[in-house]
Order: sequence, then C-alpha cells, then structure tokens
Amino acid sequence: MSGLEVFISWLTLTALEIVLGVDNIVFIAVLSGKLPKEQQGKGRTLGLAMAMVTRIALLLSMSWIMKLTMPLFSVFSQSFSGKDLLLIAGGLFLLAKSTMEIHGQTENETPAGHHEVSSIRTVSLVGVIVQIAMIDIVFSLDSVITAVGLSNKIPVMVAAIVAAMAVMMILSGSISRFINQHPTIKILALSFLLLIGVMLIADGFSLHIPKGYVYFAMAFSSLVEMLNIRVRSKAGSG
Repeated sequence: MSGLEVFISWLTLTALEIVLGVDNIVFIAVLSGKLPKEQQGKGRTLGLAMAMVTRIALLLSMSWIMKLTMPLFSVFSQSFSGKDLLLIAGGLFLLAKSTMEIHGQTENETPAGHHEVSSIRTVSLVGVIVQIAMIDIVFSLDSVITAVGLSNKIPVMVAAIVAAMAVMMILSGSISRFINQHPTIKILALSFLLLIGVMLIADGFSLHIPKGYVYFAMAFSSLVEMLNIRVRSKAGSG
C-alpha cells in the first residue's frame, strides 16, 4: 500500500468515525449537562477519552468481536448473536435514559404557588464516564467492523480513531453548550437518542434501518428549530 493510499484510507476512516460519532457526542452532551458546571468540560474530555480507549480496545480484539456475530440461540426462527444482544441492551438503555431525561425536562416545573425545593439533580463524574464508556461499546461495534472492512492496517485505524476523537473533543464543548442553553434543542437531541435506541433494537432483531433516514429527519427538525430560535430572538430584540 503506497503512502497516498494509506493517507486516503486514514482520511476516509477518520471521516467515518466522526460521522458515526454524532450520536455519541449528543449522548455525552446530555450526560455532561447533568454535572456541576465546573465539571462539565472535564466530563466531556474524559468521556471522549474513555470512548477512544474502548474503540481502540475493540479494534485490537477483533477476534472476540467476530465471535460476537456468531448465533448463540434462536427464538421462533430468529437467531441472536452476542452482538445482537448488546445492541438490544444498548437500545433499551438509550430508550430508558432518553425517556427519563425528557420527563425531567418537561415535568420538573414548579406549580404556581409552590416553592421550588430542588429541581436540579446532579450526577457524579465517575457515573457519567462509566455510562459513556458502556454506551460507546454499543455505538462502536458497527463502526469498528466497518473500519476493518475498509482497511486491514491496525495503525491506520488507530490513527483514524485518535484523529476523530480529537476533532470531537474540540467540537463537543460548543455543541454541549448550545444543546444545554436551548431546551427545545435538548428535547430534539433526546428525541434523536430515542430514535437511535429504536434503531439499535431493530438491528438486534436483524431489521436494518439506514441511519441516513434518521440523520436527515433530525437535521431537518434541527433546521426548523434554528429558524424558530432566530425568529424568537428577532422578536425579542424588536
């Protein structure tokens, strides 16, 4: 493989990791927003660093990953592998987590005439990092398997993961602040995670839903909300 081919392979894998890491950034933004303000930056950085370590570890254990694709048992002619079980478990976790977060966003308003006791519930830094590491394993399975299909050079794949995570670390702060400053955008982000959870469960049952459909729907919804925010800001300044 020539130097140019190696570079193109690295560039392709880096772009792939960034695109497939969008859902991870949204999840990290939502979780880090639950931390005390002074710990949010550290939570995002450590979370993405942990995600990078788990992805590289998965990459270096491809023999184990390939074993996950072997059927373990069948139910009503539907076979399930270790990968399928991980996808279903991760999808259920995202559905439960997103539902709880949406409930917290929409139901924690203080009724009129009542004093607010404590509507802000913080979580521990370690708890956030553990949750990020757990869900990143699920998010990473397909991207790691795809990366191996695109390149059989482990150093190139590791370099692509490191470069993609560096880009996401740079962007995550701005994305997290924007999501947490706009409640409607945060609800859209949580809805995005709900859809990703449904997709993971569907994949676990061998029903593949192209991510492009979900990404397009969420991008369109986000564009509409951006226009709403712009209109409201103009109305407020006027």
